[in-house]
This record gives sequence, structure tokens and C-alpha cells, in this order.
Amino acid sequence: MMVMMKMAVAGSESPNRSSEDKTPCRRQNEVNKKLKYISLAILVIQNASLILSIRYVRTLPGDHFYTTSAVVMAEVLKVLTCLLIILIEKRGDVKSFVGLLYDSIAVQYLDTLKLAVPSLIYTLQNNLQYVAISNLPAATFQVTYQLKILTTALFSVLMLRKSLSKLQWFSLVLLFTGVAIVQVEQESSKHKETLTATNQNYFKGLVSVIVSCLSSGFAGVYFEKILKGSSASVWMRNVQLGIFGTILGLLGMWWNDGAAIVEKGILFGYTPLVWGVIFNQAFGGLLVAVVVKYADNILKGFATSFSIIVSTITSVYLFGFHVDLVFTLGAGLVIGAVYMYSLPKPNTGAASSSPSSASSSNHSKAGDSELDAFLPKSVLLK
Repeated sequence: MMVMMKMAVAGSESPNRSSEDKTPCRRQNEVNKKLKYISLAILVIQNASLILSIRYVRTLPGDHFYTTSAVVMAEVLKVLTCLLIILIEKRGDVKSFVGLLYDSIAVQYLDTLKLAVPSLIYTLQNNLQYVAISNLPAATFQVTYQLKILTTALFSVLMLRKSLSKLQWFSLVLLFTGVAIVQVEQESSKHKETLTATNQNYFKGLVSVIVSCLSSGFAGVYFEKILKGSSASVWMRNVQLGIFGTILGLLGMWWNDGAAIVEKGILFGYTPLVWGVIFNQAFGGLLVAVVVKYADNILKGFATSFSIIVSTITSVYLFGFHVDLVFTLGAGLVIGAVYMYSLPKPNTGAASSSPSSASSSNHSKAGDSELDAFLPKSVLLK
């Protein structure tokens, strides 16, 4: 009788305990859901505002800042921020923090030197971005720059032996078609005359963005290969990248604007708006980490697509950009291609795989998706 009573009491308590256990989990899920949509909303604003703000500060009358110095400042900010994050991960233990930096950068110097190649390309790409945005309408740049998805995919197939689904290949064709439509429309429109009249060169901007997309694809895949081949954290890798990026940026600044900077100073032409652009550029890399943690590639694709729409609409009011049917068609194809490419591949072998292999496969896919989500953005901001 006593045994039956104990079983009855245990049975009555177990639902309460299970409901209590589920309550913190539900709360955490609600918090994660809120963070997901907040981070995505901020990503849309950051993506659109970065392009628009660079375009705006480069077309203002008066003294212009040196873009080479802005690239260096953004690199320095990224390094400092990543160092701060690593210090926080070490719970403020300065000795452990310094030891980790010394071991990762100095002791394993050969490993560090591997990042000189992507650093050089990223530094070139950063400068090309400023040239492209200074010579192209913001909406046209935003649409054309999505070609980095095509170049990244091609280099992934060639260098990492990745396979793409039929839908992804179709989306890449759609992407190229959309960008081609936008470029043909821009070339034949009156915008070319407007740009030429304001000392802006459409051809120069187009070449800059195409070279930037090519460098983005190669550097992103190269960086992914290095990340997957080592145990170093993404933050430490970005510190190593930033060190080379700062050094190479300083060399480029000296080569291109050295005499002028000696005469006028490295901060010549800097205004609160310029500092805002630099902070925005550095902030974007950190924002992706939040998006990767709380969102996924599909939602990130939505954010990228929506940012194109936002920048296009804003360009109409800020820069008098004219949106016609042909541009709308091309931009629509690009937005659709971005979304289609971000769709997950169908899992054909799930039914035949064992639970253990399925869990390991899911774990590896999660890691790959984090890298895939991180890398394109890091390439965009580098």
C-alpha cells in the first residue's frame, strides 16, 4: 500500500517537475527568437546604411578624406574589438590573454603567415569598395556586389571540392542574369551622363566592383580553408588578419597618399559622418557573429535581399536615383537568386544513416553553415 502511495505521489510530482524544467527552456527560446529578429533587423539597417553612407560622404562637397586612411582605421578598430572579445572570453585574465596571443601569433608564426595572402586581398578589396561606391549609384553597387555569391561559389567548387545543388546552380545563373540586366540598363540610361558630369566614372566603378567580387570569392574560400584546417577561433584569426591588414593598409596609404598625408595629416577630411562610416564598417563583422548564432542562412539571405530594397528606395530620395521597370526586373532577379541560393540542400541520405552518423552530420553542417554565414559578410566588410 505504501509503495502504491509513493508511486502515486511521484506520478503527481513528475508533471509539475517536467513543466518546471520546460519553463526556463521556453523562456530561453523566446529570448533567442527576439534576438534573432532584432539582429536581422539591425543587419538590414547596417547593410543598407553602410553603402548609402559611404556613397553620401564621398559625394559631399568640400575636402574629402583619404579612403586609404579609412581602410586602416577600420582594420585597427576590428583588431581592438576582437582583442577585447578574446579578453572577455578569458574572463579578464590578462596573463592567460597575453600567453594566448604570444602562442597564436609569435610561436606559431608559420600559421600566422598563411593569413598574409587574404589580408593583402582584403586590403585591396576595401580600397576598391570605396572607389566603386564613389563612382556608382548606391543601388547599382548593392545589386552588382551580389556577384560575390557567384565568385565564392565557383572558388568553393574549385578549391574546396564543394558540390552545389541544381537549385543553387540555377540561382547563380539567375543572379548573373539579374546583374547583367541592371548593368545594361545603367549603361544605356542618362545616369552615365550625370555621373560623368560630376567627375564620376561609371566604367571605373564597374571594374572596381567586379575585381572586388573576384577577390571576395577567392579570399573568402581561402580563409574558410584555413579556418577549417586549424583549431584557432574566428576572433583570433581576425586578429591575425587585422595585423597584416593594418600593415598592408599603411603601406598602401603611404604609397598612394603619403605626400598628402604628411602635409595634411592622416585624419584630414574626417567628420563625424566619416567616423560613423568607419565604425559601421567595423561593427558589421561583429554583427554577423550574432546573426550566425541566433538566425540562419535563409533569414540572412532575406536580410541581404531586403537591404537591397531599402538602399534602392533610400537612393531615390537621397540621390535622385531613377528606378524603372528594367532595373526593377534585374534587382528582382538578384533578390530571388540570393534567397534561392540560401535554401538548404535536400537531405537525401537521412533515412539510411544511423543516429550517430546523423548527429555528427548535423553537427558538421551546423559548423559549415556558421562559416558560410560568416565568411561572405567578413569578405564584404574587409
